[in-house]
Amino acid sequence: MANQALEDKLRYLRLSAMQQTVQQRNQYALDNKLSYMEFFEMLIEDECARRKSNAHKQRLAKSRLHPNKTFDNYDFSFQPELDKQLVHELLGCRFIDAHKNIIFLGKPGVGKTHLANAIGLQALNQGYKVLFAHANSLMDKLLTARADESHRRLIASVIQADLLIIDELGFRKIPQEALDDFFEIIRTRYEAKPTIFTSNRNFEDWEQIFGDRVLAGAIIDRIVHHAYIFKITGDSYRIKNFKQDKKKN
Repeated sequence: MANQALEDKLRYLRLSAMQQTVQQRNQYALDNKLSYMEFFEMLIEDECARRKSNAHKQRLAKSRLHPNKTFDNYDFSFQPELDKQLVHELLGCRFIDAHKNIIFLGKPGVGKTHLANAIGLQALNQGYKVLFAHANSLMDKLLTARADESHRRLIASVIQADLLIIDELGFRKIPQEALDDFFEIIRTRYEAKPTIFTSNRNFEDWEQIFGDRVLAGAIIDRIVHHAYIFKITGDSYRIKNFKQDKKKN
């Protein structure tokens, strides 16, 4: 009865991890003659571990990152010209505190999104708030949000991310109605918060993405300044896998 009362109190205090492990920890403490403080420290560690795990799961869900696109399963042998050492250094996430952007350029299928996602996961694991957004989806959301009162809130949430990842910039031209909002995001984050960009277009083609030459120059200048730039020139993973599957069949 006393044990049940204790568990009920722990549940009431929303100490669910302690509530779930208190009996097991108590028996372990008795068997190993632990002090009260050692017993209490184990319970606190259980609760801290659960809260860290839950917080990580929540950040991962909000980030929209793909949990399986990690650095470990990126095939560098297929992209031999990619600077693996520099990518390794970026996984340390010092670029975040240095407010430096990262740009991955290359044709579709070379692994740009995978690398951006992998760095985002590493940042998430280190406690940073990360937001992954496809460029087209972000522009569509900005346009839709203009119809209600969520417009400023959406822009603020994008600006406030410790690390923003904009995927497939240039897949289609940015609508004129969303261009000012996109510039505000880039301008506000410039030298304050880093952004990772992936694009299948070279810089000389970026003016076509934005349409407005003057605004394009202002945006591009802020994106490439203080940026790590990777031009991935290898073959497409998707074509490679397609050819392998075709041989099997």
